[in-house]
Amino acid sequence: MPNPDAALEIQTLAHEQVPIRVRASGGWTFGGLKERRLDLARKLAQLATQPVERVSWDLTAVTELDDAGAVWLAHALRGTQRVEVSPRHREILNQVSQGMLVPIERERFDPLAGVVWTGEAAAHAAVHLRDAVILLGQLALDVAGIIRRPREFPLREFSAGIFRAGVTALPVTMLVGFLVGIVLTYLSALQLKRYGADLLVINIVGVGVVRELGPMLASIISAGRSGSAITAQLGVMRVTEEVEALSVMGISVTTRLVLPRVLALALALPLVTFCTDIAALAGAMLVSHFTLGITPGAFLQALPQAVEVVNFWIGIEKSCAFGFAVAFVACHYGLRVLPNTDSLAVGVTRSVVAAITCVIILDAVFAIMLRNVG
Repeated sequence: MPNPDAALEIQTLAHEQVPIRVRASGGWTFGGLKERRLDLARKLAQLATQPVERVSWDLTAVTELDDAGAVWLAHALRGTQRVEVSPRHREILNQVSQGMLVPIERERFDPLAGVVWTGEAAAHAAVHLRDAVILLGQLALDVAGIIRRPREFPLREFSAGIFRAGVTALPVTMLVGFLVGIVLTYLSALQLKRYGADLLVINIVGVGVVRELGPMLASIISAGRSGSAITAQLGVMRVTEEVEALSVMGISVTTRLVLPRVLALALALPLVTFCTDIAALAGAMLVSHFTLGITPGAFLQALPQAVEVVNFWIGIEKSCAFGFAVAFVACHYGLRVLPNTDSLAVGVTRSVVAAITCVIILDAVFAIMLRNVG
């Protein structure tokens, strides 16, 4: 009667070309492996430390073989060329070996991988630029059509966009502006005290806030707040196929969805920037009073002389351009969302990053163009 339990015998043959011979016997089935699995695992672990060219296998004494036993033997035989097996067990062992021992090809080092990545990124950016130019041209056509037919302008969406991007954004932007004004004034005061130029803090903080920090703070907060909301709204409409439904009904998607949001943020952001400037200057006035002894009356009296009116209008015009850029980028990415949730999350993230990047680039362009103004 054949032994129902699996067994493994390891023989060391001296002066042989293949010095280690392994003989498997018994029933290599789930039941046969159950009782002796620990002993078999220990022996197979010892064999794994030996080079495969030093080991030969004899499986002719295996009486029974099922999937479980074939898996054990396939792991142990990997790479071994010298194997004796009975014909009735050869087929199942070959099938399991082919299924489990698929060679894994390591990815080879490509010296041109950086060049390929750069080319793919450039092609991807070119596609975005092309679509952005198309959307911008369509917006120009929509504006021309609205001028001829003012009644078709979506006034309700426009007013709602101003409320969401302007009124509801005031608390957070004014709070951030107030804190930035405090920090900027405090740091400037520490340095100006050393040279006895206390009053110059009004010039530094006034020009910095009105011309640069106010528009930048309002724009970055709007990119993370209003820009992400616009992208999410349009993305959800893409997922639920509402955008396609508008097209089927003959309603212009850009006129109904993009144009009011872009114009609303371009109009609301200068107002938000103005309130942010006031909050930042209020923080500066507070710190100047307690740190430098400059009274609020003296601060307000010296502020118009330190900050020319042209700097204020430069900041307002910049914030208008920043608002248009943030809303435009948000709409661009919102309309590119694919009908799945993963694409929506990726689109919102890329929208915020791209909007902030555009704001910084535009600010650099304005700084170069207006370097001799003010």
